[in-house]
Amino acid sequence: MLLKLKVGRKGYIILPKAIREAVGIDEGDEVIVEIRDGIVLKPVRKVNTEELRRALRKHLETLKNIPNRKEPKPGELAKISLEEEFQ
Repeated sequence: MLLKLKVGRKGYIILPKAIREAVGIDEGDEVIVEIRDGIVLKPVRKVNTEELRRALRKHLETLKNIPNRKEPKPGELAKISLEEEFQ
């Protein structure tokens, strides 16, 4: 998609609402400006650290509750390839 925008007096460019909605940019969000053979704007993806911590804790609890879970000893898996592991 190509879109022609006008640069304002102070260098401002207004991104139309349809474009902002299409890429998930809201008021107050940050964008990354990348200079290539032109200018590329990318929205900065925010990570909710509390949500990430909760998910990791939940995953750890799931791993702890696996019956007969045995952790390998150092070097025990060195001779096993991934292909053999999943056959």
